[in-house]
Amino acid sequence: MFKLLSTANPKVQKGTKKGYLTFILHLAPADLSGHEVCPKRSAGCTAACLNTAGRGGMFKAGTNTNAIQKARIRKTQFFFEDRREFMMVLADDIRKAIRFARRRDLTPVFRLNGTSDLSWEKYTISGYNVFELFPDVQFYDYTKVLGRKVSQYPNYHLTFSRSEDNMLDCFAAQREGMNVAVVYDRIPDHVYSADEDDLRFLDPNVGIIGLKAKGRAKKDTSDFVVRT
Repeated sequence: MFKLLSTANPKVQKGTKKGYLTFILHLAPADLSGHEVCPKRSAGCTAACLNTAGRGGMFKAGTNTNAIQKARIRKTQFFFEDRREFMMVLADDIRKAIRFARRRDLTPVFRLNGTSDLSWEKYTISGYNVFELFPDVQFYDYTKVLGRKVSQYPNYHLTFSRSEDNMLDCFAAQREGMNVAVVYDRIPDHVYSADEDDLRFLDPNVGIIGLKAKGRAKKDTSDFVVRT
C-alpha cells in the first residue's frame, strides 16, 4: 500500500496504546547507498546503528544483505536521483497514511528519519515542505544536526541525539530547548525513559531522556553507550 512509509517497527507500534500510529521512513543510513544521509554521524553511532535491528539484520548464511536492506538502498537512491518524484510519492504516502490511521480511530504521526538524519525542512514540493503541506499532522525525529531552522513549524518536534563526540552540541541543544537522547547500557532511575514508546513529541522537557542499548550497541566500546 505504501511505497516509502512503514508501520512495521516494534517500538513505533507501542504508540497505538496511546492512540497514535507512527509511519516511519527507513533509508539506508550513513553512506551505504552511495549517498550520505547522516552528516553528523560518529564512529560509535555508525557501528551501533539500528539499521540492522529486527528483521533488517536477518541475513542468510554467507550474505550481508537482505530484501529490507536492498529496499532501503533503493529508496535512498530514489531520493537523491529523482528528488521531485520522490517528494511527490512521499506526499501521496502521507495522504494515504492519514486515511489509513483515521479509519482505525488512530492519530497518524510521522517520523521521516527512521535510519537517517536529513533536514526535511529543506526539501519541497511546489515550494512547500511536508510540514507546510500537512500542518495538521505531527512529525518528529531524532537529529545530531544542531541549529536546524524548524521553530516556525509547530508540527515538527526534534530530539537531539548524543554520541561519543558531540557533548558541546548536546549542551547547545539543551539551551535551544531540546531534550537530548542518551543511550545507556542501563537507564538510570533518575533519567526519563524513552523506551516505553517512540512518541518523542509527548516527552516532558526534562533535558535528558534515556534509551537502552539495543542490537550492536550492546557491544559498543566507543563511549557511544554510557555505562552506568
